[in-house]
Amino acid sequence: MNNRIDFLLIGSIISLLGLGLIMVTSASIVVAERHLGDPFYYTIHQAIGMLLGLVGALIVCIFPMRVWYRLSGFFMVGTLFLLILVLIPGLGRIVNGSARWLNLGVTAIQVSEFCKLSVVLYLASYVVRHNDDLKQKISGFIRPMLLLSLVGVLLILEPDFGATVVIMTTALAMLFLAGVPLWQYMALLLVVGAVLGSVAVSAPYRLKRLTAFLDPWAAQFDSGYQLTQALIAFGRGEWFGVGLGGSIQKLFYLPESFTDFVFAVLAEELGLIGAILTLALYILFIWRGMIVGLNAEKRHDRFGAFVSYGISLWVGLQTLINIGVNTGVLPTKGLTLPFLSYGGSSVLVICIAAGLLVRVDYENRLARSRETNVGRHRKIF
Repeated sequence: MNNRIDFLLIGSIISLLGLGLIMVTSASIVVAERHLGDPFYYTIHQAIGMLLGLVGALIVCIFPMRVWYRLSGFFMVGTLFLLILVLIPGLGRIVNGSARWLNLGVTAIQVSEFCKLSVVLYLASYVVRHNDDLKQKISGFIRPMLLLSLVGVLLILEPDFGATVVIMTTALAMLFLAGVPLWQYMALLLVVGAVLGSVAVSAPYRLKRLTAFLDPWAAQFDSGYQLTQALIAFGRGEWFGVGLGGSIQKLFYLPESFTDFVFAVLAEELGLIGAILTLALYILFIWRGMIVGLNAEKRHDRFGAFVSYGISLWVGLQTLINIGVNTGVLPTKGLTLPFLSYGGSSVLVICIAAGLLVRVDYENRLARSRETNVGRHRKIF
């Protein structure tokens, strides 16, 4: 049975989820106590999200990938419907000026998180169904991009610029791996870059964020406040950190300390060594995910391969952006750190995505085991 399990992949998933729950608890305990009267409010909600996510991961692991291939189009249509619903007043919950959450009464879901997974599944199925068109006809490249443009417009209307960047970049990377001619790819890359750039500077608050990271200390108590507090957290952490639970910046200095900026709190409490080890876990997850995709492609399962590539690219890109924002290398974006940041929708979807990776890997190993058994049978007879 051991040859049916990738212990490195599963180990990285479990380690990141466990570290995430610990850091959410540490970063939120004082804020939750002050504002909600329950120090473990966010911890409990995160644990519930993880539990639901693990149940979801188990469900996707049970069914073969061909089931998800057949359902990928329905998921994409359903996601578009939800993206429209979230823009309807009364159905969409507005938080910090953005209508990103769909109100379900007892709770709310962030539709953009589900959109990321739906886009990966849809594009993977499109690559399988239109492989020749993608490589030979420009229409084969344009058709999925028209749909993705609609997704991008709906996300910008929320507005959720960060999710738009992640989805569009992941989609472009998947299409590049599918073998789209380079001149078509570069032309569209320029168009997408120009559109995202114009959107980024079209709103004053976005332009303010884009320029604040260049010199946050010039506006330390205005647009650069969040970044300067994050940089102070990194500075206080030094090599080995101030100790788990010992962060000062999480005490009402650093906004979003347990969501978008949880990595800054981690660096303060666990130091540079802890931050590097956390990055190593992400690299391990992404590496194993890409290997899973490569093995699936070797056995001609292109859907499983591109689902694996897409999930790995999505997690890698979002991790890169989040950590880049935390360290001041990139402009501030409202993006969670996969596995680690607080957020029910985020952790639920990332667990389901991880479950799909495990399923593809299982099918790879099952096929390899069958080939080995057939080879042994032939040798005997």
